[in-house]
Amino acid sequence: MAEKKIKRVGVLTSGGDAPGMNAAIRAVVRSGLYYGLRIFGIQRGYEGLLDGEIAEMNNHSVSNIISRGGTILLTARSKEFATEEGVKRGKAMTEIFKLDALVVIGGDGSFRGARDLHRIGVPVIGIPATIDNDIGCSDYTIGYDTAMNTVKEAIDRIKDTAYSHERCSVVEVMGRNAGYIALHCGIAGGAEACIIPEKQFDLKEDIIKPILSCRNAGKHHYIIINAEGVGGTMEIAEKIHEITGISTTTTILGHQQRGGSPTVRDRVAASLFGVKAAELLANGISGRIIAMKGEKVVDYDIEEALKMEKNIEDSLIETSKILSLY
Repeated sequence: MAEKKIKRVGVLTSGGDAPGMNAAIRAVVRSGLYYGLRIFGIQRGYEGLLDGEIAEMNNHSVSNIISRGGTILLTARSKEFATEEGVKRGKAMTEIFKLDALVVIGGDGSFRGARDLHRIGVPVIGIPATIDNDIGCSDYTIGYDTAMNTVKEAIDRIKDTAYSHERCSVVEVMGRNAGYIALHCGIAGGAEACIIPEKQFDLKEDIIKPILSCRNAGKHHYIIINAEGVGGTMEIAEKIHEITGISTTTTILGHQQRGGSPTVRDRVAASLFGVKAAELLANGISGRIIAMKGEKVVDYDIEEALKMEKNIEDSLIETSKILSLY
């Protein structure tokens, strides 16, 4: 929707950090300046907004950050901002600093905060950045590719030692309540089974049976990928050992999946998203979430975007099972 003339724009990163956030910040700043906007960095997400941790940025502010993981603006979770009073305080702070609009780089929770601000009159643009790839309106989110490559490299190393010791390794990966990282990395890593939140699993049918089938065919090492949204990684490993007698270990990859220099795909996606955000604001348009559909960068009304869902296709799950056959 068309808004008032926008000249002063705040940018913040919120929620979990994701590789490529810095590339997005850089793109917002540089393209914003190109379009004649003044850009202000907000430290520590919505918490920093409430505290007034806001300073103007320029081209020099974002030099040499495109290759860095994490976020130079820092990020935090704000309990206060989750309240109606907190949102009102956030709006008041934008007025104190004379910010005409905000660019929010983050995931679903960050976008809900942006929506709440927009509902009380603060123009906003959302840029999807989360390694979980769980934003309904977008096929792709910043950080997802880098996280998958980090997991893939870890799985390759774990397979080496599993082979050497004739073990089964149960590897837990991140993704919150989504199984995108688990399923794609399971396929890329040659896992015997992938356990994801989107599909209920039967321990004996979906895990034990594939392991035994592989063993009976002559294989002596096995990889099971478990999404954190499923949980119970230790218990699954114990059951595998109890039923099969195979030596079984667990590896919880944890927050290393959030770090590291972003891949080319994440740098380019972040740059395209950031330029699109600045372009919309320069044209007086806000209340939008940037998204990727196929290879095209698009934008949706923020209310509509937050109602959209996406699901892992059954065909991809079936592909994983077919490829795991030994």
